[in-house]
Amino acid sequence: MITLSSKTSAEAARFIREQIPSDGLFFGHEWRISPAPFAIGAELAKELETLGRVLLQFNRAVNLLYRKSVEGKQPAWIADWLDQGKPAELIALQRHPAFKQEVPRVIRPDLLLTENGFSITELDSVPGGIGLTAWLNNTYSELGARNAESPNAKIIGGADGMLKGFAGIFGDAQKVHLVVSEEAGTYRPEMQWLAEKIGGGRFNLQDTQFSNFQDGDAVYRFFEMFDLANVPNSKQIFQLAAEKRIRLTPPPKPIFEEKLLFALLWNRHLRDFWRQELGESFFARLQKAVPYTWLVDPTPLPPQGAIPELNLTDWQQLKHFSQRERELILKVSGFSENAWGARGVYLGSDLSQADWSAAIDLAINCFGKSPFVLQRYHKPKTVPSAWFDFAKNELVPMQGRVRLCPYYFLNGEADSARANLGGVLATICPADKKIIHGMRDAILAPCSI
Repeated sequence: MITLSSKTSAEAARFIREQIPSDGLFFGHEWRISPAPFAIGAELAKELETLGRVLLQFNRAVNLLYRKSVEGKQPAWIADWLDQGKPAELIALQRHPAFKQEVPRVIRPDLLLTENGFSITELDSVPGGIGLTAWLNNTYSELGARNAESPNAKIIGGADGMLKGFAGIFGDAQKVHLVVSEEAGTYRPEMQWLAEKIGGGRFNLQDTQFSNFQDGDAVYRFFEMFDLANVPNSKQIFQLAAEKRIRLTPPPKPIFEEKLLFALLWNRHLRDFWRQELGESFFARLQKAVPYTWLVDPTPLPPQGAIPELNLTDWQQLKHFSQRERELILKVSGFSENAWGARGVYLGSDLSQADWSAAIDLAINCFGKSPFVLQRYHKPKTVPSAWFDFAKNELVPMQGRVRLCPYYFLNGEADSARANLGGVLATICPADKKIIHGMRDAILAPCSI
């Protein structure tokens, strides 16, 4: 964090709080305010700037891998893994020719800062925080312009990088409808702020009953594919998109909402495919940053077979790992109401033997319906930070653990599309919290160089 005097800290914190819209940004949620952005080094900033290219190529490769599996040009188990638990009509929609080349136009990885760099724990194709990060960038940029003590604090993406990035993903569509489900209702205020800030009447927040879509409009799908039963207008949206009458992002492809994509990245059977589609450099970069990931597939192994890295012959044997050996995360892969936020996540080293065993049984039993992945846990390092306590009128130091969420926006069409970094959200949780998310006692701040 950038160090400010106590007087300046108080003034900065109050300025930031005063800029919060009257309806808030997250419905029913608050966060701790830092008077300064979260500063990262130039080397990490450069890595984040170029990471979007890598992740876009990964998404394109995933799209191709799934399609080739369906066509019989890659092993059938790939599509079987990705399709399990999903209704036939959703699988048919995912395979529709109209969406053949479509990938999400917003890419947001979750990066944990560790002693050895950063760890990419998952990718989110329907991310919250776009409006919040845009607001943070805008507010802290204005703060920096007013504050002579930190003239060199450069907010990543600048004051309007998030706004321009998001607005640019819809091409030349005259009207853009942001359709937010009840499940994602927490994020309605930030999307409302985003629509109003972009201005011009082009962007409009809609609920799941809205149906007045016109040819040439664009739709931002702020609802997950598991929740379609609660989104009455989803069928109309998907039909219009399939007929190319409206532009839709993210596309209706649940493969991009599955955490098991990282298990595919680490699967030895697919190593040649990844090398070919990603190139050696991008493949090596992803394997360096992505923790080893397994799909919890209880299919029996041959007598001499073993689960790679773990050297287990049966997932039941995972129950007997010591607490030290259980530096592992077990989590729902996707297509589930428990697959976002901090729900459906189990940190082995933080659980009793009985609770860890129960989590493993749950994962095994869910295969075929809502599969789980197992991932190595790379513990985030602690960093000094501070937040302003308005009740006590003082700056409070805090040792925290950090998750960075860079937001990449795809501008351009088809193969010419490029992933541009709009901004980076830092979530800093108290050091005693094992799983990092936007909890009440977390600091949320934009990143600066």
